[in-house]
Amino acid sequence: MTPRDVFLALLVVVLWGLNFVAIKWGVEAMPPLLLTALRYLCAAVPAVFFVRSPKVKLSLLLGYGVAIGVLQFGLLYAAIRMGMPAGLSSLVIQMQAFFTIGLAVLTLGERPARAQIVGALVALAGIAAIAAERLTGAALLPLLMTLAAAAFWGVGNIFTKQAGKIDMLAFVIWSSLVPPVPLLLASLLTEGVAADWAALSHPTALLIGTIAYSGYFSTIIGYGLWSVLLGRYPASIVAPFSLLVPVVGIGSSALLLGEPLSPLEATGSAIIFAGLLINIFAGRLRRPAPAA
Repeated sequence: MTPRDVFLALLVVVLWGLNFVAIKWGVEAMPPLLLTALRYLCAAVPAVFFVRSPKVKLSLLLGYGVAIGVLQFGLLYAAIRMGMPAGLSSLVIQMQAFFTIGLAVLTLGERPARAQIVGALVALAGIAAIAAERLTGAALLPLLMTLAAAAFWGVGNIFTKQAGKIDMLAFVIWSSLVPPVPLLLASLLTEGVAADWAALSHPTALLIGTIAYSGYFSTIIGYGLWSVLLGRYPASIVAPFSLLVPVVGIGSSALLLGEPLSPLEATGSAIIFAGLLINIFAGRLRRPAPAA
């Protein structure tokens, strides 16, 4: 990669890692489902008026919008509101890689490599270590919700695979039209009209900033740059940069939010990270034997 493109990849990593801090700040001032709806409203408008719709089946566009916007981020925002640390969320959500592998086996007939299976087992051991720290229901539920969010990210990845080679930025922007309505309805039913109106009628500058950051910087700029890089280089070169997202997420959460990690959570996080490393890099370390 050229130095400029390495810089762009690192910029995406920073944008995505800091987004977990923005989510934490946002859910402290607004109900999480309403906040998620506004994020996607910002991501869709006004971008849909300037970006052509992607050439993809409507069912895939709707499926992706529901899986990612409504279910993945709806659950993630709610989990962080319920006490899931933002930094730890940035790592646990990366379990999507292994959910994607499992769903690809079930739906697309793909066969996982041995390294992917080993990586998944190692990462699951890390999740078990973190879960052991959170055996009480109040602390365990947000962790399980974050894992469910990772699973729905995997579902969204399967929709992307089925869509084939498309303009990913256009796909993200147009699919952002899907989440706002169901999320608003869910917010009214579960979070209440009074809570929603109170948050909307007295927005703070920080709240407006977090919504704009998540909608425009994390979603539009982040996915836009990422899709450009994937168009220039093989996914095997670009994908490893995503491993730095939880590094930024955990570091920025500790710095800006003062979030500590217990020794057991830190150990579990290191084990999960090791599993992700195995998943991405182990296959590359194998080299064919030289010809005789």
